[in-house]
Amino acid sequence: MTDVVDRVETGGGAGEVDVEELGELLMGRWAAARRHSRDLVKRPEFQREPGLPMPEHRKRVFHQLELLVEHGAVHRAFPKRLGGEEDHGGNIASFEEFLIGDPSLQIKAGVQWGLFGAAIMHLGTERHHDAFLPGAMSLATPGAFAMTETGHGSDVASIATTATFDPATDEFVIDTPFRAAWKDYIGNAAIDAKGAVVFAQLIVRGVNHGVHALYVPLRDGAEFLPGIGGEDDGLKGGLNGIDNGRLHFSGVRVPRTNLLNRYGDVDENGAYSSPIASPGRRFFTMIGTLVQGRVSLDGSATVASKLALAIAIRYANERRQFADSADGEEITLLDYQRHQRRLLPRLATVYAMSFAHEELLAKFHDVFSGAHDTDADRQELETLAASLKPFSTWAALDILQETREAMGGQGFMAENRVALLRADLDVYVTFEGDNNVLLQLVAKRLLSDYARRFSKPDAAAIAGLVAAQVGEVAINRSGLRALGQRIGDLGSTARSIGRLQSAAAQRALLTDRVETMVGDIAGRMRGVAKLSPTEAAALFNANQNELIEAAYAHAELLEWEAFTAGLARVTHPGTRKVLTWLRDLFGLGLIEKHAAWHLINGRISGQRAQAITDYIDDRLLPRLRPHAQALVDAFEFEQAHLGASVASGVERERQDEARAWFAAQEAAGTAPTMEKKAAAPKR
Repeated sequence: MTDVVDRVETGGGAGEVDVEELGELLMGRWAAARRHSRDLVKRPEFQREPGLPMPEHRKRVFHQLELLVEHGAVHRAFPKRLGGEEDHGGNIASFEEFLIGDPSLQIKAGVQWGLFGAAIMHLGTERHHDAFLPGAMSLATPGAFAMTETGHGSDVASIATTATFDPATDEFVIDTPFRAAWKDYIGNAAIDAKGAVVFAQLIVRGVNHGVHALYVPLRDGAEFLPGIGGEDDGLKGGLNGIDNGRLHFSGVRVPRTNLLNRYGDVDENGAYSSPIASPGRRFFTMIGTLVQGRVSLDGSATVASKLALAIAIRYANERRQFADSADGEEITLLDYQRHQRRLLPRLATVYAMSFAHEELLAKFHDVFSGAHDTDADRQELETLAASLKPFSTWAALDILQETREAMGGQGFMAENRVALLRADLDVYVTFEGDNNVLLQLVAKRLLSDYARRFSKPDAAAIAGLVAAQVGEVAINRSGLRALGQRIGDLGSTARSIGRLQSAAAQRALLTDRVETMVGDIAGRMRGVAKLSPTEAAALFNANQNELIEAAYAHAELLEWEAFTAGLARVTHPGTRKVLTWLRDLFGLGLIEKHAAWHLINGRISGQRAQAITDYIDDRLLPRLRPHAQALVDAFEFEQAHLGASVASGVERERQDEARAWFAAQEAAGTAPTMEKKAAAPKR
């Protein structure tokens, strides 16, 4: 590492962490791609200028896309014969780091190459690659990904835009039949896009074959082509460097060959064919090829969280507030237990997110490179992405808000970045799949582990098959319930917490919670086979909230397991010890967070729950406090990456200047006498 932010010396054995080894571990398999992007975005021309009006911000970000093309930073995933590298994992890793410069840059680049270009590549065939990919890759054709509609967001299968085949002209006719069918929130649509991948219901000979994608030219210069119209979405809560807009179509004709036909084709005679017979499976296969958006959001949320914690912890190590009564010396913020409680558990969470994302990225690369690309592999990837994206994006908002507050007024200043990051990342929880909807997909997978025969995603099918096959879930088969009963009340915190310090005990409690929650829901659905489809759907809806809670518990388990797996790769003894404490803080923090559930279900006692809290406050936080700076130094951010005045060392300079001034007054005997001291009676 070069020019990494100067470490704050805090004493207490901070040197026990090998920052360089830990940094390599966190950068992961695609470290070279990440560092290439970081080298770019630390340049002034790639960095956000706070306060730019929206039109200027949009122009600046578009110019940054042109610079990315010039620097060869955006073609890693594309075919080698067209100048790409076919490096899918490296491509996503590279994109995630663009957030350091400006989240608008990261997302707009994702629209152009991760959505528009990727849809052409993954849904089209060679003729589409030859015709459309060069323009997308070079930015000669700025593009839009026109899937979401005003009336249908996450429910893509129900979109209302139509593409009807006209055999007389060998064309598809695209229409948005009513206002709710307009394509909405579409990146690049308001100004820049010259072409779009448009998702529509494909109608051939009066038969609706479901959602398919077509390449549609949008503009000639700055003007829409005939039959196409749109609006600017205008000012948003964040990401205003992107020109999101609305599109509508009226009798827009495109050649039959513009249908991206990897999974469904129409020949010159108007005959539809597909390599996937099942319409449902075909739809989910097509949508599954676009999973990289969720993968990249998981990673970029992790990057944003690292940035915020690196800024806030450096500030907390330098800022002093309130005098110690013993010697009048003001106390460093991070020495306050409450400040440690605010930041260190969130630091543990971001380490879990980092390790989990690396596993997700590896799975993504294996599937899209063809190394492991079975239906089971793709389903596992989709479920993993649908689990981790909600966890990381919600966690990022929590981390950004808490770090903003922990920095006081400095955190609210635009020059210190965190407030702006919070605004930009707000939408991450609802695009590329609303988090709650994604967790329903995860819940479906959890239930399918008990009932593998269902093929339709509707509520009645899920409920009926669960009821038919599950019966009572056998929690006792794994000994998990017994584990909870064995954890006796042993008196002291040290003795009470002892068994829960083990990875096996933490894993058991986290796993037990998932299995019990899913099993309880399955049990409640047991009688659904006798219900009508409407009644079965209602029963499923009545359990929807608990299904989502179970899916989120599953995501927490995945994060903990990834942290534990990452910990096993650490070779330096001091680093391994500190990361073990950090992993325990994450795991025990999850158990503490859900203490009510564990108490209600008899997994731990009230005394044991209190012992967990005491252990976190009295043992883990004090142990980790001296290593906090080293743990964020391992993120390998340079000052140009942080871009926050308050993390530049200026706060230390202010504090040192103030302390020197007071010390000089004391030494010279010119310090005024405090009123209380002056008023004290003389003896």
